[in-house]
Amino acid sequence: MRVLVDGLDLSGKTTLTAALADELEARGRTVLTRKGLLAPRHPARRLLRKLPLVRQPDSTLVTTAYLTAGYVLDSLLVRASAPDPAGAVLIQDGYVDRTVAFGMAGGPYLAAVLALRWPRVFAPFDVAVYLHAPADARRTRLGARENPDAVDIRGVEDAEFAATFTAMLTCGMGRRHKKLLVFDTSAHSPEEMATAVTDALLGAPAPVTVPALVLGELERAA
Repeated sequence: MRVLVDGLDLSGKTTLTAALADELEARGRTVLTRKGLLAPRHPARRLLRKLPLVRQPDSTLVTTAYLTAGYVLDSLLVRASAPDPAGAVLIQDGYVDRTVAFGMAGGPYLAAVLALRWPRVFAPFDVAVYLHAPADARRTRLGARENPDAVDIRGVEDAEFAATFTAMLTCGMGRRHKKLLVFDTSAHSPEEMATAVTDALLGAPAPVTVPALVLGELERAA
């Protein structure tokens, strides 16, 4: 099973990933956490690492390279041979979803537009979790970060950029996933969200508090 955690920078992806791993392990599951590409032997991995990812929202070249040589090929490799051990739950911290969202918010660039038109070209997840938070909450987190980069700062200071990014996730790339959950991380603790996500992934009966936590849910047929 695969879970995607994505959202604008400073929305709490890394914190939720850790809390979700703890919750799944407490329920007896083997957990893997990963960033970047899914396929362990992706032939373009080293080449892509040479591209400045922090410039992706402002570069059609970087956006196109990651979407084509990166994620389209990654989807083919994953579908040909699943890389995850049987029975394990993979938690992915960011994937093609954010690349497309950045390409639309910073561009729009043609590769991002095409990816948004055909999102099912890319690998789907059993549960996708998109995170967001008000600008004030993200600004506070920005102040606590030692070395914020240009994308961190732009996501806080440019309201239109942030709004477009989130819309491209929730209304665009989210269509390909089996289940989609959307949380405001300023309103709920990582533990609350981790419990709701785990229940959705494992099919457990949801407690009465979950509907208040989940701002949006989209179920897809397998």
